[in-house]
Amino acid sequence: MNRRLLLIYSIMLLTLTLFACGASAQTTSAYPRNGDGIITFLKRHGYTSSADRQAFIRLNAGKFGKNNALLMGVRYKLPTTKAKASASPGIRKNNYEPLFGKALAKYTVTSNELKGACFYVVSGHGGPDPGAIGRMGSHYLHEDEYAYDIALRLARVLLSKGASVHIIIQDAKDGIRDQQYLSNSKRETCMGEAIPFNQVSRLEQRSAKINSLSQKDPESYKRAIFIHVDSRSKRERTDVFFYHQKDNAASKRLARTMRSTFQNKYRQHQPGRGFSGTVEARNLYVLRHTRPVSVFVELGNIQNSFDQRRIILSNNRQALANWLCEGFITDYQAFKKSSK
Repeated sequence: MNRRLLLIYSIMLLTLTLFACGASAQTTSAYPRNGDGIITFLKRHGYTSSADRQAFIRLNAGKFGKNNALLMGVRYKLPTTKAKASASPGIRKNNYEPLFGKALAKYTVTSNELKGACFYVVSGHGGPDPGAIGRMGSHYLHEDEYAYDIALRLARVLLSKGASVHIIIQDAKDGIRDQQYLSNSKRETCMGEAIPFNQVSRLEQRSAKINSLSQKDPESYKRAIFIHVDSRSKRERTDVFFYHQKDNAASKRLARTMRSTFQNKYRQHQPGRGFSGTVEARNLYVLRHTRPVSVFVELGNIQNSFDQRRIILSNNRQALANWLCEGFITDYQAFKKSSK
């Protein structure tokens, strides 16, 4: 009897010891290092998904600074389990992208013109920041909504040409919309991550996301495009204009190619009108901090009644997306020739 009891006690002791070792092997809390953001802090401890980040924020509610900034000297609890990382957003099975909306989620690859090219499509502003706001009668036009719709249309046509595409700013509900007046929301995320209210933090977040993705993408031709709608005096009518990265020949060539494409399209569809869109270098944050070759596009003046027609009509928004894609195709062909 004593031997049986001794055996039982020994098994219980061994079980408790193994449990304690397993529990101690997993870090349950940690202090951040100087300069850590949530993403950097969690990656160091093996947490990489947006679900992990959301669990971390819930677990440590009340321990953050402004815009969920980590505080030095504060010990943060880590989630007890790690969510499985989702598939790479550049890989879409069966030519299906739910961000385009139910009606357009399925797409057909019609050519291989952009096979081997990778794009990072970024619509301006989003989340807590609607960007510029124009007005047509009783309707308000929010820059982020129109830029997002055109970004989705561009992403879809790029995919149809065989490209790999990352849609950086995302809205899980709004797909491609044909309405003239697009309702505003604050649902947009940076690929699942909440968009900060602070402007620099917003720009830093999307630049870091592009840079992180580009490190893993195998394509040699990688291009980022930032899509915006400008805001100027109501009297000032503008054509689409393009900014490129300073002292970057490839970025400058891309911007010039885009401009030439639009110039030819205006000559074809509106002969005699002319096209005054410009190309210039700008010291913008995203152009400075994004590693892939990038172009920043302003689609017009959201305050001007003529320019407003360019974005409120769905056919015009699709034309803008198609022409931007044609500019990329021309640039990609030139890149391949120069690489031979």
